[in-house]
Amino acid sequence: MNHLENSFQGKNTFWRYLIMLAAIFAATNTIGAIPLIISIGIKIAGDPGVAEKLALSPNDPGILGIDPNLYLLEMIFPFVIGLAAFWLLIKPLNGRTMKQVINGTGSFRWERLLISAAVWTLFAAIYLFASLKIDPDNYSLNNTSQTLIPLVLISVLFIPFQAAWEEVIFRGYLMQGFTVWMRNRWMPVVATSVLFAAMHVINPEVKEYGFWNMMPQYLLFGLIFGVMTVLDDGVEAAIGAHAANNAFLSVMVTSKGSVLQTPAVYEQHKYYPMTEFFLMLIMGMLILLVLKVIFRWKNSAVLLGKVEPPVPEEPSFQMS
Repeated sequence: MNHLENSFQGKNTFWRYLIMLAAIFAATNTIGAIPLIISIGIKIAGDPGVAEKLALSPNDPGILGIDPNLYLLEMIFPFVIGLAAFWLLIKPLNGRTMKQVINGTGSFRWERLLISAAVWTLFAAIYLFASLKIDPDNYSLNNTSQTLIPLVLISVLFIPFQAAWEEVIFRGYLMQGFTVWMRNRWMPVVATSVLFAAMHVINPEVKEYGFWNMMPQYLLFGLIFGVMTVLDDGVEAAIGAHAANNAFLSVMVTSKGSVLQTPAVYEQHKYYPMTEFFLMLIMGMLILLVLKVIFRWKNSAVLLGKVEPPVPEEPSFQMS
């Protein structure tokens, strides 16, 4: 295991993490938001009443008259900028490379990402199929037009950037930082999961269904991806699973309270947060078990182990 051991390389003073987080959030929400700001500005210039409508429904692309697929791209673009900012800053701020933050192997493991995405997509498809059979009245066919083609392409090609931003920052960078301070694996998993859930507090689902109904779900997602990262010694599998989850929802299921307002195939009319939480708990455990078999994770007890800084090698003396 090397991913969390990489934490001790480079510079880990607390203020460096604060500057990094401030910088990438600033880049994400300023430079990254420029395309969406331009779209909003153009619409308000033509119709000042749009500003009031957006204040009431900030997650409705229909107010701006923007094609939903273009709106999805504008929502994803900030994460591309944030990821680029992190890549530029990790070396000068923390003295580590992007590869050291991603995993403990030194190379990006694409097969890990793709296999994890495939497994998550399979379980998500089974889950949706079962939901349609058990509660068909809760779903209606929403879109079967050609707009699904660009939606699929955008979801598959660009949503992984959004997932990578969150996984690299939380399960990579911050988990390594907490490891330096806590010297174990399980507490960084919990700490980053709490922060991950807190970051989603502004999502429209929280306003729609309530803080205490939605926070357990975000926390659960963080724990699943955190455990996956520790057992797989890197964030690639977590990126794949996270991207698959969001891309599948983007293409297949939307609802009025969802942060992903896309022309998906189905619209879900009623959402039951706590039921979804327990079903996701079961699904998450099954996915971890399947990945354990596929990736041959040998020692799940590593989650409870300590992480110590590597012992420096003693200098060797040679006769000249």
